[in-house]
Amino acid sequence: MYYRSHNAPAPDPALVRDLTRQQEEMQHQVILQKPDFDLKLIAGCDSSFLDENTILSVFVLLTYPALELVEKVWHVGPVTLPYVPGFLSFREAPNLLKTYELLQQKPDLIMVDGHGISHPRRLGIATHLGLHLQKPTMGVAKKVLVGKYTEPAPEKGALSPLAYKGEIIANVLRTKDKVKPVFVSPGHLLDLDTATTVALACTLKHKLPEPTRLADHYAAVLKPEAR
Repeated sequence: MYYRSHNAPAPDPALVRDLTRQQEEMQHQVILQKPDFDLKLIAGCDSSFLDENTILSVFVLLTYPALELVEKVWHVGPVTLPYVPGFLSFREAPNLLKTYELLQQKPDLIMVDGHGISHPRRLGIATHLGLHLQKPTMGVAKKVLVGKYTEPAPEKGALSPLAYKGEIIANVLRTKDKVKPVFVSPGHLLDLDTATTVALACTLKHKLPEPTRLADHYAAVLKPEAR
């Protein structure tokens, strides 16, 4: 979730150039591979902007495959960058990284409410975090950011590829019968097949997989206290 003032000025061209350069450099560091972990702990994370200058970030830690909640941590911090389309991860990542440090146990895999490589420069928030933490990450997004796809069949588990510039960058996954699909992409140190399998395995009664659903839930619940 992002906060943008309706009266926000146009982004500084020099800032856009600098952020673009950083993303292009980071892009070359992304590794997509079948993971060699024994998946026992999975984290979910999400952020919510309290106002234009303040962000609340939440991490939850669950057992896998039982999906029992082990830890929940949150942190409120300042936002140091203005809203620039395509560069939201630079606004969210610093506070998410501080929140991650609060976890007593560290996850084998991080599921992020947002995109991994399904981003114009392959640098969504899941990829951004994965590169900083050098941890396997994946994104589960509610809306498409870039690319084209065919609507998957209406049954749970149905999927179709999301393609951009001749490359499959995500799977469009139906996690519940007759509800809108989610967009699953690898972030870093993970492959698309594993990300898709894990997303479906973590989906219980709701549209969103439990790690990101709970992170999203607590981000909303904690908002009044965080203010």
